[in-house]
Amino acid sequence: MKVKIIGGGFAGCESAYHLLKRGVEVTLVEMKPHKKSPAHKLDTLCEVVCSNSFKSDDIGTSSGLLKAEMRLLDSIVIKIAEQTKVPAGNALAVDRDLFSQQMTQTLQSFPNFTMQNYTEDSLSTDGYDFVIVATGPLTDESLIPAFQQIFGDDFLYFFDAVAPIVTAESINFDSAFVASRYGKGDADYINCPMNKEEYLAFYNALISAETVELKDFENNVFEGCMPIEVMASRGSDTMRFGPLKPVGLRDPRKPEERPYAVLQLRKENQTGTLYNLVGFQTHLKWGEQKRVFSMIPALKDAEFVRYGVMHRNTYINAPKFLNGCFQLKSNPKLFFAGQLTGVEGYMESAVSGLVAALQGYRIFSGLEPLDFTNYTMTGALCNHIAEDFGDYSPMNSNFGILVPFEEKIRDKSARKLAYSERAIQKMKQVLGL
Repeated sequence: MKVKIIGGGFAGCESAYHLLKRGVEVTLVEMKPHKKSPAHKLDTLCEVVCSNSFKSDDIGTSSGLLKAEMRLLDSIVIKIAEQTKVPAGNALAVDRDLFSQQMTQTLQSFPNFTMQNYTEDSLSTDGYDFVIVATGPLTDESLIPAFQQIFGDDFLYFFDAVAPIVTAESINFDSAFVASRYGKGDADYINCPMNKEEYLAFYNALISAETVELKDFENNVFEGCMPIEVMASRGSDTMRFGPLKPVGLRDPRKPEERPYAVLQLRKENQTGTLYNLVGFQTHLKWGEQKRVFSMIPALKDAEFVRYGVMHRNTYINAPKFLNGCFQLKSNPKLFFAGQLTGVEGYMESAVSGLVAALQGYRIFSGLEPLDFTNYTMTGALCNHIAEDFGDYSPMNSNFGILVPFEEKIRDKSARKLAYSERAIQKMKQVLGL
């Protein structure tokens, strides 16, 4: 069996691994290093372009449940993430350079793997049993004509933003402290408090700061990754109920003081020399980012090694064109995976690539595709991209897309844990474990 995969991101790499380990001859087409999107910097595969956190690993969370299911499915993304992780409390976060390097080396170690570096402009399946398109939310313009031949004008767009990174040594620890919220878990975040006066000055500067000029089609912002200045524009207290929430965070040196707002910084690498501004995705101009974000006392002398950038995310109207196997209804030899399909998030993208590869392999081997059901997070995400129930928009993993219990479990924590336990049991049944 021969398969071509277009795109070497999370979905493409996960797809490649699951086909390679089954003996399939895989050709992966990746335009890097010859050409890169505005958000990509590395020459290697599976680049982490936004936050280096893959969200919570707690089984009582939807993201933790998805990871648990992916472990049962033998996810290569999870394996390498665990090998290159950096401290982040209950979250699974990685050293982005090591993660990308190790993924590239792992795939290249398979004798049946071929990587071709060029900019693809065709969706032809000639010479292959099937093709997986995993070009991501920043699909290059060279493929747009081929997409239009299939989808017509049924493209949808949203816009994403990445957060700035500062050096650890430039953080002012006279105005910062290390502590976990409510003293629970490991203290893996640096907390940067502001009093009311400092916060309001920062807020006023932020809402009046100059942003990168957007095109007419760049106005649809995805709620799950909203630029901080857009959030601020919705009210002076909006940030304080979001990424700057101060509740449960106290400086142990000043236990009597209650911060008015707190920015958290999270490690970007294993050595702890770089930190990102949690929740500070932005499309402010770079000079404005330096000016405004330096108004936070702990960042008054911060050295920014990367500024936030705004970039286009492209996704298709999946329910109209794809089935639950991520297979194109009009051409069964074409599969789509990743954020291009409207799953949103690193792990969601990876698991979609996993499903596309696994189901494609089964279908073209004469086997029935697996039915993950809506009791699993994996199956519920597959259902999201296939069922047309209104205006289609990107979706993260969340308990709300699972089949609800007939009898309501009132305790929130107990309900989430029950969802997870049921999902894991169902996944084991599907896989015959």
